[in-house]
Amino acid sequence: MAQTTDIRPIVHITADAIGPPGKRVFYIQAHQEARTITIIIEKFQLQQLAIGIEQFIAEIQGKFPTLTEASPHYVEDNMRIHPPVDPVFRVGELALGYDADADLVILVTREIVPDEGDPDTSRVYRFWVSRSQMRALAHWGIEVVNRGRPLCPQCGAPIDPDEKHFCPKKNGHRA
Repeated sequence: MAQTTDIRPIVHITADAIGPPGKRVFYIQAHQEARTITIIIEKFQLQQLAIGIEQFIAEIQGKFPTLTEASPHYVEDNMRIHPPVDPVFRVGELALGYDADADLVILVTREIVPDEGDPDTSRVYRFWVSRSQMRALAHWGIEVVNRGRPLCPQCGAPIDPDEKHFCPKKNGHRA
């Protein structure tokens, strides 16, 4: 059975990337008083998480219309990750849950398991976060993703600044 750790309450949660565009490593970092937990995620996972959070928060608001609206606002300086950047694990799966009694969103992160590994030995961290903290994470996460390599307007693939872009939509002609 997976080893599950509940991180509750979370004082602050964020996502960020370290490295030059095209070689960035993406992280989620949570703070619980004096404790800092950092995990590695993929760019695509951060994109999907941000979209999923917005949809999930809207669904919660629809089910509980008397709740105050979650704020998407953040202060950029507060959203940067801080040392130590010593990841606990690389995320294989992400999920969202909601505790209506506590009005907290649960971000469930499961460690990626190698092909030959036993999934029952993976670690799971559950971060208990306010709806506003999650919504700010979603908006900041999209900002982080968009600060990477520019996308080709024709095919949507990232353009590496060190190389010419080979666009299949241009029928093999280089940009």
